[in-house]
Amino acid sequence: MISCGKNNEPVISFYYWKTIFKLSETEKQTLKENNVSKLYIRYFDVGLHPESKSPIPISPIHFLESVDAFEIVPVVFIKNKVMLESALDIDDLALKTLKLVNEINAKNKISCKEIQIDCDWTLVSKNNYLKFIERFKKLSNKKLSATIRLHQVKYFKKTKIPNVDSGVLMYYNMGSIAADTLNSIYSQKVAERYLESLKKYPLHLDFALPIYSWGVHIRGGRVIGLRSKVTAQELKKDINFESISGTIFSVKHSNYKKGIFYEEGDQIKIEATSSKELIEIAEDLEENTAQKPNEIIFYDLDEFNLKNYEKNIFKQVVSCF
Repeated sequence: MISCGKNNEPVISFYYWKTIFKLSETEKQTLKENNVSKLYIRYFDVGLHPESKSPIPISPIHFLESVDAFEIVPVVFIKNKVMLESALDIDDLALKTLKLVNEINAKNKISCKEIQIDCDWTLVSKNNYLKFIERFKKLSNKKLSATIRLHQVKYFKKTKIPNVDSGVLMYYNMGSIAADTLNSIYSQKVAERYLESLKKYPLHLDFALPIYSWGVHIRGGRVIGLRSKVTAQELKKDINFESISGTIFSVKHSNYKKGIFYEEGDQIKIEATSSKELIEIAEDLEENTAQKPNEIIFYDLDEFNLKNYEKNIFKQVVSCF
């Protein structure tokens, strides 16, 4: 067991990122064992209509069971290309976004105290984004939080700070998805370039840590797709694949796996964050943060992800703060 051990630990929360809300027994058990009382649920994405280029909701969530046992924070993921639209009607977008959140809440008898906006805004889209946050905050009359990326922390004087009550630092997606041996989900080397800046960041931050994984499908030295729900353990047992290194597998015989065609000679690079790395992340953040986080939110609650970790990993991680 890896452990840090401190008092007044942050609470454990989870993101739920599927389009249908229904918890498996494993997911329920994990929530119970970790005394989880709060779930951050992706309600819908906002993208652009292919022809009119006006903002549209994508894949709103459907609840197949009650969430009465939890405090729910609706999360709306807004694609940056929406904020890049020069003719964007910000008031209209804020109104419609809030209206759909309220409709989903009403339909499922959910009352929420907080809403979270998830958008990887850039220097070009920041003016629209910051105006949207202002407008949405006034309209919603609720606590508002926003996801913050590492580059937005380091360069906050340029990227600015949204007018929200708190931020959630997304401590993942640190590199580009590529055919090299680097892990795009988490790299301590990449993270180190940003850690120092945390102490100077004026907004209170909670932390979102990665427990997801994927396979990067490579053909002829080029990435041809991301494959979800595939692990190194599974590929080791499959006679059609052979291990080249700890994380890279070569396709020995052309085959179909979960509806995907793998050609002989293709490679799959498994990207994940180990338990040891989660502890490393927690220790690095603890050393560099100005204010202690109230919550550690794991991304994301899915039986497939949970099975890759020992039961007490979440408690071990929060004990580092």
